[in-house]
Amino acid sequence: MDKIWFYNNFEIFASPLIIIVCGIFFGFGFKRYIHSKLKLAAKKSTWTGDDAVLDAIEPHIVVWFFLGALSIATSTIDSVAMENTYLKSFLNDYVSKFLVIMLIGSITLAFGKLAVSLFNSWARDQEKGFPSTTMFTNFVRIAIYVIGALIILDALSISIAPMITALGVGGLAVSLALKDTLTDVFAGLHILLSKKVQVGDFVQIDTGDMGYVQNISWRNTTIMERTNNIIHIPNTRLSSAIIKNFDSGDRSFSVKIPVGVGYSSNLDEVEKVTHEVIKEIQISMDETNKNYEPTMRFQNFGESSINLMVYFRGNRYGDQNPIIDRFIKLLHKKYAEAGIEIPFPMRTVIHKNEKK
Repeated sequence: MDKIWFYNNFEIFASPLIIIVCGIFFGFGFKRYIHSKLKLAAKKSTWTGDDAVLDAIEPHIVVWFFLGALSIATSTIDSVAMENTYLKSFLNDYVSKFLVIMLIGSITLAFGKLAVSLFNSWARDQEKGFPSTTMFTNFVRIAIYVIGALIILDALSISIAPMITALGVGGLAVSLALKDTLTDVFAGLHILLSKKVQVGDFVQIDTGDMGYVQNISWRNTTIMERTNNIIHIPNTRLSSAIIKNFDSGDRSFSVKIPVGVGYSSNLDEVEKVTHEVIKEIQISMDETNKNYEPTMRFQNFGESSINLMVYFRGNRYGDQNPIIDRFIKLLHKKYAEAGIEIPFPMRTVIHKNEKK
């Protein structure tokens, strides 16, 4: 009977259907023309927040236009719904709840993406002040999604008090079952908040392992060695480990290069040629710290050479390798051109024969 009534009164639903189709059409049009122009304008701005807002709402624009059109279309048939019990029940029990779930869910997803983007942007502005890692972004997402789910349940008149109580009791049981995991989670939080190590730092732990901190996740801290090998360290062990952090203060790294010249060398000429090589290395290589003036100092009389030490400063740990490589090759060439000897180690052995 209700189906026959629907077919006989199809003209009543023609207008709501047109409204819904128009709403979807306008949504696509808004996204393609207005939203795209807003994104282009936002890219010219120095503030990253407007980009985050536009990126967060972009996937939901058509959905919001559709929901708005559906709400308007529903209101246009309210008078008809009063005369038909089936239609009235359908609108109240299904359409209205569908609108609430879709709208709140879509806003929650958009707000979650926006919050993570703003958090990452703020963390980048802090430089070494506060890290943005998987752990913190997951905390932000979960918190927002849980709040959104509770709002949906409350909007549907579903009591959330028993759920909160059950979550409390269940949380206690879960915390006991996952004691080791939770220990690693809180150890990771301690590492991040204490700034013991942060993503991007070059560190050496007391086991002798060295590398760049790639990420601090729920349970493990990932360190990539200079050989591109990945080390996974439980947060609990890293939290209690003795760590040498090469990047926690001034990232620049002192580079010491020992040099030896023959005893017959003219030390003034040695000093002049060495300074020329130092100056060329300092100017031509990006790895050298331009705020630091390299130096050289004669140190001691060795067994077969007069020893001196050259001091550079790299921008960060690892820059010493290309600096040393380039310096040795260039210095060897310049010493050869100037006739400065780099001696082999020599020993004088005196053998004494005793007459019997």
